[in-house]
Amino acid sequence: MTFTNVATLILISAYQTPEQIRVAGREQLVAHLRRHRAVNAVRVADQALAAAAEQDLTLPGQDTAAALAGELASHLLRLHQRMKNTDKAIEQAFGTHPQAGIIRSLPGMGALAAAEFIVAVGDLSTFASPDHLAAYAGLAPVARDSGKRVANLRRPQRYNRRLRHVFYMSSLSTLRMNGPNRDYYQRKRAEGRKHQQALIALARRRVDVLWALLRDNRCFQLQPPPPAPV
Repeated sequence: MTFTNVATLILISAYQTPEQIRVAGREQLVAHLRRHRAVNAVRVADQALAAAAEQDLTLPGQDTAAALAGELASHLLRLHQRMKNTDKAIEQAFGTHPQAGIIRSLPGMGALAAAEFIVAVGDLSTFASPDHLAAYAGLAPVARDSGKRVANLRRPQRYNRRLRHVFYMSSLSTLRMNGPNRDYYQRKRAEGRKHQQALIALARRRVDVLWALLRDNRCFQLQPPPPAPV
């Protein structure tokens, strides 16, 4: 049980010491957890009771430490709720963007990532091409030619790290599901690229895809649309 688990925080905010947990009992612990909408209430209660059963010593300063633990748990729960409220507000505000549905349609592009994309990019028309956008995200090499050397490419030193993070993390999330993104990543790994290299290649490819979607004002679909009649 750790302070990173919301259900554990809910439990510790009310019951801190082994004695408190034992006195409360399974039924009361489960009821408290469920009243606060904790996930896996029964399992968390059973884990707490098992841990309390193994601790029969009263340590010096235990009551003071328990009180501090309860206050800390309550504070973390309030912080967690504020973060949830903020995420909801961001998602609602992003929903008013005219191309929100298009950006969200790209697999792996959640509400927060999509909102970060809008903040980082602004008006897409300011980028002459998807290559320009990829360079801005630090996902495309730029020329570093000199008088004696040409075609010398390197990753740009100045780029938007927030935008790079959006494409990197959204690409990473697509590896958990079957589809063209994971297929492309696995193909790059089969070619001998390391994980980081294959993931960056996928992120770069997704720049092109999202660019085309926004340019054509259409949502992502697995099957490409038929070519426009000539």
